[in-house]
Amino acid sequence: MKLALVTETFPPEINGVAMTFGVIARELGRRGHAVTVYRPRRDDLPGDAAHPEFREIALPGWPIPGYRQLRFGLPARGRLKKIWAADRPDLVHVATEGPLGASAVTAARALGVPVTSSFHTNFHAYAGLYGAALLRRPVLWWLRRFHNRARLTFAPTAELRDELAALGFARVAMLSRGVDTRLFTPARRSTKLRVAWGVQPGDPVVLHVGRIAAEKNYPLLFRAFAAMRTANSRCRFVIIGDGPMRAALQHAHPGCIFTGFVPREELAVHYASADIYIHASLTETFGNVLTEAMASGLATASFDYAATRQFVRDGENGLAVPRSRPDDLVSAAARLAADPALRSRLGPVARASVAAQSWESVIVRFEAHLRAIAGGDGPQYPTSNHLSSASLPVAASPDSPLDSHFSPTAASNSAPPFAPPPSDSADSTPPLPVKAPVAPMS
Repeated sequence: MKLALVTETFPPEINGVAMTFGVIARELGRRGHAVTVYRPRRDDLPGDAAHPEFREIALPGWPIPGYRQLRFGLPARGRLKKIWAADRPDLVHVATEGPLGASAVTAARALGVPVTSSFHTNFHAYAGLYGAALLRRPVLWWLRRFHNRARLTFAPTAELRDELAALGFARVAMLSRGVDTRLFTPARRSTKLRVAWGVQPGDPVVLHVGRIAAEKNYPLLFRAFAAMRTANSRCRFVIIGDGPMRAALQHAHPGCIFTGFVPREELAVHYASADIYIHASLTETFGNVLTEAMASGLATASFDYAATRQFVRDGENGLAVPRSRPDDLVSAAARLAADPALRSRLGPVARASVAAQSWESVIVRFEAHLRAIAGGDGPQYPTSNHLSSASLPVAASPDSPLDSHFSPTAASNSAPPFAPPPSDSADSTPPLPVKAPVAPMS
């Protein structure tokens, strides 16, 4: 197939969406597909010779405030229509819901090219974290409208797929995430790195990887760290990542090691050289970092949703606590700090639990969906709960990361599962309903 992949974040940027679609582009190319990635321009792009599996077309973009390393794409409907009219793709897949992504959906639909999308970031859940809680429902409206214009939307877990279907997202299938167990492995453990961290033999290293931003729930993470230090004064804490809160947190916690972003090969060494991973975020759609930590043989503590719900069996291969009980996460973290036998038991089982979650199996399933849609067949099997507007709940579960105020009235205005995507009232990209706060992809 000739595939156009449109995304506003992509390597060399470091985040879950960029990593996921970097792998997808590479693996689809290796499987013989002609893949072109459309992404915002930046000065450090390596050129197509660095990735023979796909080619890149860089389009105008703009830095995201507070995240100098990330950019969002500007609308490019006219240019994309011109490119695709001259060299028609079999399918356009849009990975992000920003201005570039929205204009790509419009351009593809105007040309009659099948278009699919991915849901990776709970932007509406971020609104309250960035002081804009009133924007939660308008942002959800935008996300729902954006994705309902696609033939099919992919969500990374069955849990999220079903929540989106209940919120009026019309055609939702699951595209899980793989983990590279050859890269992320306990065999990469480095005594040299642990010495550089100032760690003595037997000292537990507690790791966290991610954007240093409000949506990652750092106040709770540092509460857990404090409890761990009380339970075991030999604990050492390492934070990998960057973001707008880094300077303040680094000043407030001088005893922690803040590394900034590290290249992926080095990241695998950092994981393997740690002992415990604490995942405190409440807004994930998946959480690649959890499966990477598990593949690296770490004992983990996390909330029971997203990747945790899919892979962690509490007490067997990790510790999982209800999302509504943050104090339980603190207690679980302290338990891991105090009990080396528990850590030693959980780590190997955690690795075995994700051994079969290869990227190859994920890509084969994704490829089958794309072939069916590009060939005009649509989804090969039911992909959502087929909820009618009458059967939708008035409010989602209080544990849901999605909109807890969604009502059946809103659902009745969305397309039912497998209905054709709504037609465009004009051939221009619909504007965002409000000026929403900008947050990066998870």
